[in-house]
Amino acid sequence: MGARGGSGVYVGRRAAALVAAVLLALLAALLALAALYGRCRGEEAPPAPPSLPDGAAGGAGVPGGPPGVPSWRRLPRHLLPLHYDLELWPRVRPGQAGPFSFVGQVNITVRCRQDTRAAVLHSAGLRIRGAAVRGPLPEPGDAVWGSLPNPGVVVEVPELQEAAGEVAVLELRGRLQAGRRYVLQLGFQGRLEEDLDGLFLTRYTDQGRSSMLIASQLEPTYARTVYPCFDEPAMKATFNIRIIHDPSYVALSNMPAIDTSEMKDENGSLWTVTTFKTSLKMSTYITAFVICDFDYVTRTERGNEIRIWARKEAIKNGYVDYALNITGPIFSFLEDLLNISYPLPKTDLVALPDFGAGAMENWGLMTFQESSLMYLPSDKFTSRKAMIAIIVSHELGHQWFGNLVTMKWWNDLWLNEGLASYFEYLGATFVEPRLSLDKIFYDHVVQPVLREDNEVGVRSLSQNEDKIKGSFSLISLFDSITYNKGASITWMLSGFLTEKLFIKALNLYLKEFSFSNANQDDLWTHIQMVVDAQDEVHLPASVKKIMDSWTCQNGFPVLTLNITTGTISQEQFLNKKNENTSTDSYNNTWIVPISWMRNGSSQPLIWLDKSSKFFPEMQVSESEYDWILLNVNLSGYYRVNYDQLNLKRLVHLLENDPKAIPAVSRFQLLDDVFALTQFGYIQIETALELTKYLAREDELFIWNVVLLNLVPENLESTLKNYEVYPLLKKYLLKRMLPIYHYYAGFIRQNVDALEHDYFAKVYLEKLFATACWLGLQDCLDLSYELYTKWMDNPQYKIPFLIRRTVSCYGVALGSDKEWNFAWEMYNHTDSTKEDKDILLSAMSCAKESWLLHRYLQYGLSDTLFSSNCTSIIISYVVTKDIGHRIAWDFVTENWPLLNERYGKELLHDVLKVMGRFVNTDVQIQESICLDSFPRYSLFFLKNSIFVLSACDQHTCVSPELQFRKHIFFCNDRFSRIMCFFSH
Repeated sequence: MGARGGSGVYVGRRAAALVAAVLLALLAALLALAALYGRCRGEEAPPAPPSLPDGAAGGAGVPGGPPGVPSWRRLPRHLLPLHYDLELWPRVRPGQAGPFSFVGQVNITVRCRQDTRAAVLHSAGLRIRGAAVRGPLPEPGDAVWGSLPNPGVVVEVPELQEAAGEVAVLELRGRLQAGRRYVLQLGFQGRLEEDLDGLFLTRYTDQGRSSMLIASQLEPTYARTVYPCFDEPAMKATFNIRIIHDPSYVALSNMPAIDTSEMKDENGSLWTVTTFKTSLKMSTYITAFVICDFDYVTRTERGNEIRIWARKEAIKNGYVDYALNITGPIFSFLEDLLNISYPLPKTDLVALPDFGAGAMENWGLMTFQESSLMYLPSDKFTSRKAMIAIIVSHELGHQWFGNLVTMKWWNDLWLNEGLASYFEYLGATFVEPRLSLDKIFYDHVVQPVLREDNEVGVRSLSQNEDKIKGSFSLISLFDSITYNKGASITWMLSGFLTEKLFIKALNLYLKEFSFSNANQDDLWTHIQMVVDAQDEVHLPASVKKIMDSWTCQNGFPVLTLNITTGTISQEQFLNKKNENTSTDSYNNTWIVPISWMRNGSSQPLIWLDKSSKFFPEMQVSESEYDWILLNVNLSGYYRVNYDQLNLKRLVHLLENDPKAIPAVSRFQLLDDVFALTQFGYIQIETALELTKYLAREDELFIWNVVLLNLVPENLESTLKNYEVYPLLKKYLLKRMLPIYHYYAGFIRQNVDALEHDYFAKVYLEKLFATACWLGLQDCLDLSYELYTKWMDNPQYKIPFLIRRTVSCYGVALGSDKEWNFAWEMYNHTDSTKEDKDILLSAMSCAKESWLLHRYLQYGLSDTLFSSNCTSIIISYVVTKDIGHRIAWDFVTENWPLLNERYGKELLHDVLKVMGRFVNTDVQIQESICLDSFPRYSLFFLKNSIFVLSACDQHTCVSPELQFRKHIFFCNDRFSRIMCFFSH
């Protein structure tokens, strides 16, 4: 499935039984012990099926359901699917109003592994009709056919139960014999909804005409909602698929169509029947179906026919041409890198107007949210081209990691998603070589997950199979831990093995488990085989012991270096300011590869395999030019805490020769010190000392991490109310001017030169917004100049890179004339959704109170705005300098109407933002006295308000800032920040 940023969010259910809970407690204890020794849980095949003797189903079952059905939704292994003959018939005609349904027939050839009187398979939300079991089927080696039962003989099914756990149980009159093949025949019917899961219908507009299409999204457990099946990743089979559809539509599936014919229904109406070639052996969750009225563009790469399908208008305008041009080269790149050919004869990529999962890797028929495939001329100065390359590369990576070789069970989902997330950046930078692989990988993958993977309770990357129970547990696995942490530890693994050995091991792994399944121990085994066969790379322990220490325990370590003693120690990185955190309970140890540099020279890799270790080579001389840098270019998944002596030398180095430290390491150094400050490891002055050099920093992605820590977007107007603002302004502007003027020159004279500057597309807006917020006159003048130019000629396009900032300050520096122009442009018929959002924000930037009052009143009008815009308008206004008091008065005066019209849910986000600005006893009392004011909202306000009290003779900052772990909070640190900026 696509990266988490574009993935769907699902809902699950079911809890574990009491016995399972006891076992889990024991397993948790064993895991803790195993982590200390770098060992993970054993991952064997699923539990052996319970015995089903004659006359009974036997075994533990679902409460109230038939025996033999596991209460935790794993199917028994009595029957294994070999082949599906599947027919789907969505009863949908163009222009039909609905409701919609689909019918189908599935014949599943199975191998019986153990005598049984029940066939158990998955089915959810389907009405099954006409169930039958036929067989046993003749085997190719049988010598005398006449001695076997007729394959047409029916094993009678007297009863079909749809039990709890999304399973269907066919109670049989006779017994299925171990070793024989049978065919399960089931007719079924289901509802065709517009919920974007399973088989769904979606509506869209193309060339001014309303249309609809049918598509599927079956990961992780939605195949069972489309057809009865053995819906587990390890129960692979081949598929013959046939789709019946309206003649005006085209039908697509995993394999190429081999025949189309016509048929009439019971009313004599004509339908088209599309039959597809037999598939390769694959899991149910990557079967796929699309029925649409799309056009396509095509090219062939090494015999692989690649087609991209989209709305006719998009095809005509060339919006998917870029995606088509990069898909073939990425395929070839991955084939050459992995040395394994793509096994299918065709690949379809479909751009769906509405798709909840973002993207899905279905073998031979990948589906995408259309914005993930379409590159428009207006996207020239956005990061969309890079985003398309990354997303397409991710899904293509799945053709090997996920489709060809699939994890045995969902507890090792990272083998699919983590590896695909790693290769997505290799593929993207191959077709877009201007992208810097190490910079973009650290900025987009490692740094975000390091920010999340540091709380008590965050799960480990790989878990015991028993912990994954029910849909809720499965869906919750599609998170940043699976995607980003999985990719990060893969990056680390490739680094200490060398890419050459890593790719060689992956080649063995893919060949061994092609068209089959594996767990992470299988991967470790094949890497170990490659390591054992060479003498260049030497590891301190087995691959399994090293890697289990990263995948089988949660979190990550922080390494502390003392260059005086030459010792490096490790501990789990946790918030030391959290009183509920007991580090004694997390005495875990990782086996840590340490890449390092001394005085600018790279040093041989070393390993930390215990809680603390002495390294004589880490002891330095008294010279201030003798310094050490660990985790160079973020080769490992951990943070580094340096002693004061080494930090002082790094500060000196940065001020005199910042390029002596690689750019990614500079980024990492700053990100680490801010995180260490926020979590109570070091004092705030340490982080700020490292920012003194920034006047010589020319990397936007490094500036962005500094600004995100010093000037969080949601606290900009808040910080202006405190004494630190003028000091912060003086300190930052002095250092921002060189990089600001560098980019301002391009904006004024040659903005086209920034077309290929990826980080300018992503982060220049934040730099300019901060410069204007700090009152840099040139930034304010430039914004008003460009906004006025737009007013004089509405056809003029403000440079997209800074459009939001220019629009805001254009309105802020003007009067009602500038505001009214923004309002006119908002209501312009050609305005896109993104245009409208920028203008909604810009109109809240007005500096005249009456304009904001009028804007909020407009927000109450059903004719001017939709209901969801009302809360957005209030949220935008409340975050502006003069807006929070105006918005507060507006909400309190109109509370009964707002509460009645929009309800608590819609206003929750508004109240959450407003809570930061309730800063007087009068306002607190006003919030308490509001009629029908939700109690939960009042509680939030009372816990988010600004408390104006003495704090080392300085005004305290809000508890919310403490909650967000921002560096400005109410204790002596605030005084030290003031002192630091003053000097």
